[in-house]
Amino acid sequence: MQDLVIRDADVVDGSGADSYRADVVVDDGRIVSIVREAAAAGCQRPTAMRELDAEGLVLSPGFVDMHAHSDLALLRDPDHSAKAAQGVTLEVIGQDGLSYAPVDDRTLAEVRRAITGWNGHGDDLDFDWRSVGEYLDRLDRGIAVNAAYLVPQGTVRALAVGWEDREATPGELARMRQLVAEGLEQGAVGMSSGLTYTPGMYAEDAELTELCRVVASYGGYYCPHHRSYGAGALEAYEEMVALAKEAGCALHLAHATMNFGVNEGRAPELLDLLDRALASGADISLDTYPYTPGCTTLAALLPSWASEGGPEAVLARLADEESAERIRHHLEVTGSDGCHGVPVEWETIEISGVSDPALAAHVGRRLDGWPTARRLLLADRLGTTVLQHVGHEENVRSIMRHRVHTGGSDGILEGTKPHPRAYGTFPHYLGHYVRELGVLSLEECVAHLTFRPAARLRLPDRGLVREGHRADLVLFDPRTVAAGSTYEEPRRLPTGIPYVLVDGRFVIEDGRRTDVLAGRSVRRTPVD
Repeated sequence: MQDLVIRDADVVDGSGADSYRADVVVDDGRIVSIVREAAAAGCQRPTAMRELDAEGLVLSPGFVDMHAHSDLALLRDPDHSAKAAQGVTLEVIGQDGLSYAPVDDRTLAEVRRAITGWNGHGDDLDFDWRSVGEYLDRLDRGIAVNAAYLVPQGTVRALAVGWEDREATPGELARMRQLVAEGLEQGAVGMSSGLTYTPGMYAEDAELTELCRVVASYGGYYCPHHRSYGAGALEAYEEMVALAKEAGCALHLAHATMNFGVNEGRAPELLDLLDRALASGADISLDTYPYTPGCTTLAALLPSWASEGGPEAVLARLADEESAERIRHHLEVTGSDGCHGVPVEWETIEISGVSDPALAAHVGRRLDGWPTARRLLLADRLGTTVLQHVGHEENVRSIMRHRVHTGGSDGILEGTKPHPRAYGTFPHYLGHYVRELGVLSLEECVAHLTFRPAARLRLPDRGLVREGHRADLVLFDPRTVAAGSTYEEPRRLPTGIPYVLVDGRFVIEDGRRTDVLAGRSVRRTPVD
């Protein structure tokens, strides 16, 4: 007898088509039968060892978080309700050009320091991998939800070149090409960059194009956090579109927002740029989160010259009065490239987390100027995370409507007061932007969160409720689904999502996390 039948569900299948009533049968981790309108037709209804009454619930494919920062959280936190409770069944990690493979001992130590604010120190983990394949093998021991990995271009540059702001030598470029190729061969789905983060930002377009040619040869995609989301944002988008076209590489624009005062109301210009590129044959997609503030590390706002040489060099410059004054001038007067070319408005910067518990009193406060920011950077050894309240609601709504849009939380799980998007992105789309505002229809929204990202990842058996597809599924109540997380209580779990299945096994059952670890690495589909 088969494992499970989900009875009388309102199936929103991920294609964007109208919903329909059906019984859905799951066995051995896959959807084996879909019987439409079984009760109304009076036909023989399917049976299974377990029957779940889904009356009043929507059954959809599991949600795909196209921009996640769970690289260490998946290993240290078997529960991982931050994502599982949202209905996320697959996360794409290795984002923004910085993660933990491929590395050697030196680079691993440097990267751990550089992104402590994203993922914590990692002192509670055994970093028993160095290659991308070894990291994916570690995930395959069992995690809460599935994970796909992007080769992080900044980590690759740190490994082959170091943290210096200079052009790579021919030998170093050849080494980077080799590292990217090895990562893709071992299962990565593409490559990411963080072009406002060191050392990835030191790469010129010619270098990035060569790496993207490698990505294209494996059928992967390039996912850049581009060079600016503030001053010159449209030019930064144009740069990435042109670069991907030159390399013949698919392009996925990370957290494709239009932030800061200079970009208020300018989302239509971005969408026009994308429409023209798509019309010319470009392969482009993007992701966004349904909130206005951004989230990053406080150190990321510093000018790139101040970050050259790695974390210890940054701290030395911050401690030196002359260098610190030069940093302040770039931040407050000329506009730091780390802050997207826009002079910092300190009142928009809210401390969301610190790595040193002794500094916890700062969490939730807005910065009052450079002296406080400098003291905090030194005391917390660059581990401070921040919210940047610089977004615009009309831009958020315009971009999420676009036909190549997908959902990505960009959720940093560290810190006492993280961005609520880490715990709330997907139910916030469904509850606020579908039910309350009607920005998207339910069927459209589910397609944005399921089939579209699965297609970008080239996963032929995910992202749709179809016979033969993997049973990564979500059951939610469209009348009550909502993000529980708020800016005041960002770790509250969502409501209205009683069941989540990964590989046909319940990771959320009756609204509670089970002890099931059905997630595994999802590796690149080889090019035919």
